[in-house]
Amino acid sequence: MGKLDGKVALVTGSGRGIGRAIAEKLASEGARLVINDLDADPAHETVEALKKMGVEAVACVGNVSAPDFADRFVNTAMSAYKGIDILVNNAGYTWDDVVQKMTDEQWYAIIDCHMTAPFRILRAAYPHVKALHAADKEAGREVYRKIVNISSTSALNGNAGQMNYSSAKAGVIGMTRALSREWGRFNVNVNCVAFGLIHTRMTSADAKDGATVKIDGRDIRVGVNPEALKSHAQRNPLGRGGTPEEAAGGVYLFCSPESNYITGQTIAVAGNLQ
Repeated sequence: MGKLDGKVALVTGSGRGIGRAIAEKLASEGARLVINDLDADPAHETVEALKKMGVEAVACVGNVSAPDFADRFVNTAMSAYKGIDILVNNAGYTWDDVVQKMTDEQWYAIIDCHMTAPFRILRAAYPHVKALHAADKEAGREVYRKIVNISSTSALNGNAGQMNYSSAKAGVIGMTRALSREWGRFNVNVNCVAFGLIHTRMTSADAKDGATVKIDGRDIRVGVNPEALKSHAQRNPLGRGGTPEEAAGGVYLFCSPESNYITGQTIAVAGNLQ
């Protein structure tokens, strides 16, 4: 018996990396999943992997920034499972530059992905969350639902070259605090996890090699300077960056029943490097 048996969890950006690790962690505790990725192949690969674990999973492929995505995503959960118990706004990427070189396109792309998309998803989820809570109350059931928004230590401290990302992720913290006050009456815990350096495909590449990923038709440079990684490890009390599985563990804390009296909070999963 898992702590999340029968729960319905929606995780954006869960076809690979941290998002997939989050999905696998929730699935290991019995949750049923709605998987999302920008690309179809990783989304369906994750769905098949979860099914092999013996859990139910469906895919909702698409760009979270698209105006129609939120309704499609939420409706996928309602159509497949008739419920929403956990929603993790995880999808994201960075498109860095110093302020004098940053374009409007860079600014709005990151704001749309990290702030507008979660806002739309939460707005689309509202009528279902309200109705599900009313049904629980009528039946005499006490059920707590979980929203986990993903922020970053770049929001907590700022980061040179990331004015767009730092601003968006700081906004996510404000969004979390506001929604915790709006949805508390529905027994919804709304919390936030701020990741530090987590080793994924976005951070493992050498920035000097000019590696890119295709996002929304754009070639976005990824990678971290090896010297920066070395410096991070030296400054971090734990002596290293984190793994996707460790990042997922931080998210799971806010999805578990033990968090039923915790809301409006942000924790850093960063090895205490502030």
